[in-house]
Amino acid sequence: MVLKKKDILKALETISVAGEGKNMVEAGAVQNIMIFGDEVVVDLVLATPALHIKKRAEVDILKAIHEQVYEKAKVKVNIKVEAQEKKKPEIKGKPIPGIKNIIAVASGKGGVGKSTVTANLAVTLSKMGFNVGILDADIYGPSTPMMFDVETERPLSVNVDGKSKMKPIENYGVKILSIGFFTQPNQAVVWRGPMAAKALNQMIFDAAWGELDFLLVDLPPGTGDIHLSIMQSLPITGAVVVSTPQNMALADAKRGVAMFQQESINVPVLGIVENMAYFTPEELPENKYYIFGREGAKNLAEDLQVRFLGEVPLVQSLRESGDIGRPAALQEGTPLEEAFKEITRNMVEETVKRNENLPATEAVKITTMAGCSAVNKK
Repeated sequence: MVLKKKDILKALETISVAGEGKNMVEAGAVQNIMIFGDEVVVDLVLATPALHIKKRAEVDILKAIHEQVYEKAKVKVNIKVEAQEKKKPEIKGKPIPGIKNIIAVASGKGGVGKSTVTANLAVTLSKMGFNVGILDADIYGPSTPMMFDVETERPLSVNVDGKSKMKPIENYGVKILSIGFFTQPNQAVVWRGPMAAKALNQMIFDAAWGELDFLLVDLPPGTGDIHLSIMQSLPITGAVVVSTPQNMALADAKRGVAMFQQESINVPVLGIVENMAYFTPEELPENKYYIFGREGAKNLAEDLQVRFLGEVPLVQSLRESGDIGRPAALQEGTPLEEAFKEITRNMVEETVKRNENLPATEAVKITTMAGCSAVNKK
């Protein structure tokens, strides 16, 4: 029987390389094939010196050629080990045309007011003159529609360049997309990670966001599937971590910061926000009661060498404003408005610094006049 190289290659394509997830031809492990009558010599290069992997590769090659090409072929396998230099895993998202900066707002644990902070950052940015959107990525507890008084709204389908896209719901100058728009108020979202990630991808890439200076991503609590999906799908400009001053919340916030700073993720942390910093009763506006501890998040920011963006007091009107769907930052001349102004200015300032210190291909600089005034106004 006349042996042909193409038949040998076809047989070797049925063998996978351990740890590669590819067949040995596709992975480049097969360096050379020589045929001398009924003799076949296969030169193989493997990345691991493990004896059992080398033996398994040799046995698999013999079996594939004997079964698929010629059972009486005399096969010799030469194996060379070349340890490949490990590449750093990079998580780089696909940019969305028209969106300049994508900010992830996260917390290590639930109940620290992350969604409240996101909503108020968004309306403050809008008041400063920026074009803003919120992606409510908290699939299992979407609260953004309630906070913006748009629970009953449903996104419309619009045609953009011949493609059907979702038009975000808009209120108070902020564009919003949330899974809450597609479920009933009393309906639980019981999805596994892959389905939740797919829903998020649709809200990200099948949406007509238009031109945005900032897209704020309200992440769910913790460090899990959704966080990784977001960071793999989107080129995150930076992250803001929200915490309360108490030690239990700070421990989780520290983990949240560590997640973004992992070598494989490497998302710059723009800063930490301390929510529920102190309680001030309406009838005693000068009094401050440190219910959950004092300056815990501020001290954590110093320890981790990230910017402390500011603190938000625990006042009744903050809770009421969220319940009625009108973010507290819209209240003119109040301590809450001032608190969110300071936090937002600091966040914009950190975003500008971050973008100036990276190559132009990594992020788009803020060039609007509103951005300049937001940074310079102290």
